[in-house]
Amino acid sequence: MSGATDPVLPGPVPPGGRLLAGAAACCRTLAVLLLVAMTVLVVGQVLGRNLLDLGMPWADELARFCGVALVFLCVPLLALQGRHVSVELVPMALPAPARRWTGLVVELCVLAFALLFLLGLYRFLGRAWKFATPTLGIPNWLFYAPAVVAMALLALVTLARLVALLRGETPPGSDQALP
Repeated sequence: MSGATDPVLPGPVPPGGRLLAGAAACCRTLAVLLLVAMTVLVVGQVLGRNLLDLGMPWADELARFCGVALVFLCVPLLALQGRHVSVELVPMALPAPARRWTGLVVELCVLAFALLFLLGLYRFLGRAWKFATPTLGIPNWLFYAPAVVAMALLALVTLARLVALLRGETPPGSDQALP
């Protein structure tokens, strides 16, 4: 990994370069906006119900969409920075070459998860794309779009991390587990 820093994400340029870092940063920005929207919706719904005797079932559905979308959109950024929750007890007990193999196996498992998730979404949306959410009537393909984008980016990030490991580089977050 080069010593260059990235203006979008702090620290060295992550695996996959500026393009993946920029996409992950866009996901982060969108996730923050969704968090703000979700907060406004929930507070507005509570105030409307308790102060104005006004029910807003659409606000609950939209807040749920915002919450689910923001969680998915943070996944690629966390993977790119190596900040997902991980158990390092086993890798740290292994000799250095075995730690590198463990890192490769972990990245391959994450890639398999992302690809299986995308396949499942493809099969699900193949049947459900024509339906809409009950209250707002948001098309299902739009409702699930953040998950599709996030898992596709996760697959790309994981591929970049795998390439970095195969080149002998240490991706971010792998400092403790790899030599």
